[in-house]
Amino acid sequence: MKSLGILIGCAIAAWAASNDTFVIRNADVYPVTGAEMKGVSVLIQDGKIADIGPKIVAPKGMRVVDAKGLRVYPGMIDSGTELGLEEIASVRESVDTGELGEFMPQLRALVAVNPGSEHFGVVRVNGITSVMTFPSTGGHGGGGGGRFGGGEQQLISGQAALIHTDGWTWEDMAVERTAAMHLLFPAIAGRGGRGGGAIPDSVLELISGTAGASYTQARRTYEQQIAKLNDFFDQARQYQKERAAHAPGFKTNLKMEAMIPVLEGKVPMAVSAGRASAIHDAIAFADKQNVKIVFLQPRELGKVAAELKAKNIPVILGRVLALPQAEDDAYDQAFTLPAEAYKAGVKFAFGTFDNEFVRNLPFEAATAVAFGLPYDEALKAVTINPAQIWGVGNELGSVEKGKWADLVVTTGDLLEIQTGIKHLYIKGREVELTNKQTRLYEKYMAR
Repeated sequence: MKSLGILIGCAIAAWAASNDTFVIRNADVYPVTGAEMKGVSVLIQDGKIADIGPKIVAPKGMRVVDAKGLRVYPGMIDSGTELGLEEIASVRESVDTGELGEFMPQLRALVAVNPGSEHFGVVRVNGITSVMTFPSTGGHGGGGGGRFGGGEQQLISGQAALIHTDGWTWEDMAVERTAAMHLLFPAIAGRGGRGGGAIPDSVLELISGTAGASYTQARRTYEQQIAKLNDFFDQARQYQKERAAHAPGFKTNLKMEAMIPVLEGKVPMAVSAGRASAIHDAIAFADKQNVKIVFLQPRELGKVAAELKAKNIPVILGRVLALPQAEDDAYDQAFTLPAEAYKAGVKFAFGTFDNEFVRNLPFEAATAVAFGLPYDEALKAVTINPAQIWGVGNELGSVEKGKWADLVVTTGDLLEIQTGIKHLYIKGREVELTNKQTRLYEKYMAR
């Protein structure tokens, strides 16, 4: 009996001292999905939010974080990055965003993620706890992996993963191993672009093989690629039938295996398409193939917004702090697009689509507020909306009981540039707010 008592006492002590079990006390909580709660406590047990309220009493020995005068928000989610796959764009050896081939659905971004990337530390200090990392976003043309190598016109680049921004291994970081299948939808050569933060027309033309071509040639190439896409999906569907029927002589095909969750509606296609005409065509393609889709980096919505709303198709908007894409676009095209999507009733989230800008995610959302987007919607677009769009709304994106304790403790408004981040928790574990820049600052301040 004495031994049992000692064991129980040790277990209680270990639980009380656990890194992912503690209480945040006297905080103003902004749950995103409900009203602000002033001066309450948040109980975290085993990395999850166990309770929220004004009368929570921490068990004896449990760690307490005093947050008087501070705010608690859910950690932010960037829905479009290449974090962990690309370190320095101009150094080919540090880039692992893709491979050669038109159809590469079997490629998984997650297994190539480098947990030691310096980019993760940079984004954590601004309150970003999760990101979607894509095998290829088309955001720029540099790096290894052969996005456009060998004259091939890549259409399906592979599986995107939703990951935490901290972890020892890629397995540890994974939230959703296959959150989407990335489709670079073909595009006909468009107007001259400035390269302001979305997919430049020049890149879309290169993907589609239409750069420098006449309209007739470009249209022919575009139609050929749409035919290739339909043929590939038809092959995948035939494979699915043979697999289910245990057809004689059936052989496993990794490319086709990767497509089955897409055909079953379990994994959405994340479709890179900029112009309204391309979005309309991509919707028609998705309807024909009966697959779920999410649009990445639309540069205009126009009349297609009503179609997106009617079909309940969400979009991931690119950088708000960006130049217009074409010479005759409005100067504030990128600034006002979130408000336009909101007014049209289109569900959206934000993605920065270039690693150097991920740290600016809260400021992208704040800029959209200055150009007509309601503040609450901007906050949702970096928290609960992306969680719901990528199928993890019951795990992340808000401060609610039962969800993972991905939390940010701040000195003020999460979207304000003056706000300081005091604590950041991922699955209840506090993460140090340090990175290469802070280490260099401390080094040279102590000279």
